[in-house]
Amino acid sequence: MNPDCTTGGFAIAGIQGMTGLDFPGLVSALVFTRGCNFHCPYCHNAHLIPRTDPAAISVEDALAFLRKRAGLLDGVVISGGEPTLQSGLFGFCRSVKALGYKVKLDTNGSRPEVILELLDAQLLDYVAMDCKTLPERYYPELCAEPDVAAGLRRTLALLQASGLPHEARTTCVKPFIGAKEIEDLAALLKDVPWFLQKANLTPAMREYGLDEVRAGDMERLARMGAQTGGRTAAGLAGGARVCVR
Repeated sequence: MNPDCTTGGFAIAGIQGMTGLDFPGLVSALVFTRGCNFHCPYCHNAHLIPRTDPAAISVEDALAFLRKRAGLLDGVVISGGEPTLQSGLFGFCRSVKALGYKVKLDTNGSRPEVILELLDAQLLDYVAMDCKTLPERYYPELCAEPDVAAGLRRTLALLQASGLPHEARTTCVKPFIGAKEIEDLAALLKDVPWFLQKANLTPAMREYGLDEVRAGDMERLARMGAQTGGRTAAGLAGGARVCVR
């Protein structure tokens, strides 16, 4: 991986100057990268999927923005798109850490080798990994990479072994999430904090055959996942920690 993020290997699509929701306990800036290797039919950032679109903000301007807000913000969330596709991710994280910020990475989990490199260099403070459905169901409906399941499982194992604070999150969309998927994911995620999220579907997404999991059903699935993982819904006994966000 190119350690110099100023050489064009980090395509930034935009920056949200302040958020109190995306990095647990911290007020942060949110940096969006371009490009994704998934094609989820319910993606809420579909405009970021193309990898060939030019960067909207240069790395230099992004770092200048963060320099001015040092002391006002606590962290930087790097999201997308899929940030681990960026060859300049390592260098950008290193530059952000040098400014005194904590770094949170939002990832789809498909590039465990990148996650491992960042973990080994201690450039991450928190990771949120999307778990869209069971790893074996990603191909071909969500991703064109036939071997993606192995990468997803390895990323989860790396995070669980690292001791780094992290979470899993699942946007609840039928037909990708139901009782069977929740039960099996609960066993996979073990003691990971796991958040079920409501989907916001457009008419075109519904025409594709998608549907939301209703709020009441999400609560039921959360209780089922917690019990499957050996933990009560109150989170007292050990196992999957599932709640609705």
